[in-house]
Amino acid sequence: MRIGELARLTGVSTRLLRYYEEQGLIRPARSAAGYREYAESDTVRVRQIRSLLAAGLTTRVIAEILPCATGPVPVLEACPVLLATLRGELADLDARIDDLTRSRRALSHYLATAHAPAHERAA
Repeated sequence: MRIGELARLTGVSTRLLRYYEEQGLIRPARSAAGYREYAESDTVRVRQIRSLLAAGLTTRVIAEILPCATGPVPVLEACPVLLATLRGELADLDARIDDLTRSRRALSHYLATAHAPAHERAA
């Protein structure tokens, strides 16, 4: 199938499909005329990519763990790189959550202790 049909079947733009190709996430064959030719299995692969992106993973990380993915949801098989990669991503996410929690606490404190400008207090 050509890129337009894959885009229609997956709901992903042709531009994004080309980006996935640039990132090494999908690898279409080329026709004699140079057109991208996708296999039926590429619809599942694109759904896997979308699902992993929705989990907050980068395309770099997805490229590492995609060989461990089966099915459109996907189900991840515990291949060697998978567990270490996902543990690292989870640790990074936890650190970002901690940073955001500290920032939120500080902003809440500033808001709670803020005083109205002098010209508004006099009114």
